[in-house]
Amino acid sequence: MTINQTLPNPAPVFNQVAAFANSISFDTIPGHVSTTAKLLVLDLIGVLIAASKLEAGRIARDHAVRHWAAGEGAPSARLMLDGRKVSLPGCGFATATQIDNLDAHDGWQPSKGHAGAALLPALIAFAEAAPAVSGREALTAMVLGYEVSYRAAAALHATVSDYHTSGAWNAIGCAVIGARLHQMDDTVLRHALGIAEYHGPRSQMMREIANPSMLHDGTGFGAPVGIYAVLAAEDGFTGAPAATIEFDDAAFAWADLGENWLTAQQYIKPYPVCRWAHAPIDATLRLRRDHKLTPEMIERVDISTFKYSAELNGDVPSTSPMAQYSLAWPIAAALARGRVGVDEVMEQSFADPVLTGLTARIHASVDPAIDATFPDQRLASVSIALTDGTVLDSGPTEASGGPDPQPTEAEVVEKYRAFAGTVLSQARVHEIETAVMGLDGPSADFKTVLDSLAGTVA
Repeated sequence: MTINQTLPNPAPVFNQVAAFANSISFDTIPGHVSTTAKLLVLDLIGVLIAASKLEAGRIARDHAVRHWAAGEGAPSARLMLDGRKVSLPGCGFATATQIDNLDAHDGWQPSKGHAGAALLPALIAFAEAAPAVSGREALTAMVLGYEVSYRAAAALHATVSDYHTSGAWNAIGCAVIGARLHQMDDTVLRHALGIAEYHGPRSQMMREIANPSMLHDGTGFGAPVGIYAVLAAEDGFTGAPAATIEFDDAAFAWADLGENWLTAQQYIKPYPVCRWAHAPIDATLRLRRDHKLTPEMIERVDISTFKYSAELNGDVPSTSPMAQYSLAWPIAAALARGRVGVDEVMEQSFADPVLTGLTARIHASVDPAIDATFPDQRLASVSIALTDGTVLDSGPTEASGGPDPQPTEAEVVEKYRAFAGTVLSQARVHEIETAVMGLDGPSADFKTVLDSLAGTVA
């Protein structure tokens, strides 16, 4: 990134971004994009619900109540599935941390990360404090957030050498959502984007991969930073410009804003583990199904994949974050149970002798040809040696869930029901689903979704 560029006035690209943020509406968004946004919201809510039983989610909610309370006269927001009120940044922190700690949310492959896990928490926080937010305006805000976040990600990855977590750039998307809902003028918007970029967590992704913890993808601080940036800018705090928008070496990322809709180019994870493990999971499940494999038939499993995937954890996990940033563990689950779901990354599964035994037989290596396709593709091939001497080979396999082909509406709804159903009653799962799937209706109210979500789990 050019660090000494002086911009006394807004760069033309900022004016382009501001004009887009001000002019975008439900009617100007292509129909397939707004439909995708609705399904992304449903998927994220399913992850939010399932993640409520994680220790990270509980800690984050309790922490927000104790330390991120709303001051006297300040806007507040309810914590979803909890009901207690906190400040808007506190709501963003708790909600984003909860979603981020169940690695099952959307992503755009070139970004090597995730926007929705921060954008939905920001939307929830701002909408909680707003007099009214229609369903269509909520979907419009999400699309705006996706389009800005992923372009900021592209600019950041192209202009810095380190691999930062998603919080480094999804904070900017959270800020533009707040600016939209608060109807900010361009001067205040420019400072909000600059503050969000400056304070967004430039945390090291590969440190977290090597040492999995509740920090996860940095989104737990991306969301509150973006929310804070809006509130601070409204108070007169300055912070412009955002380099990943206005500096010359970032301009390429914004050239097609409003024409090329990145919202509809995302994947939706079918499994609650790092996306880098999905292709070998798909390959393993196919071999298991086609050859009717059972654990006792397996002698050895060899995975050929890209570098980042091969660097995922290969040991038996002791925490949910370790299971989610593992390669061997979800492959063992796929072989033993024929699925990789929420239960497979929970601690009660870690003592399963079948899973632990299989994990020790799984090995990964880097395939240079596959590595050359990353990040545009997530490929892997799996070779399974059986105890009778047979060797089964999957061949190169692309991760399912999109972007090509996109998951169907039925697939997204099925995943939502499976995830939400691990926590809530069938009746409440249906109530929330109905509210979300109706967000694109002319009289839909996003507050209906929030009211359905805000009640406690019990």
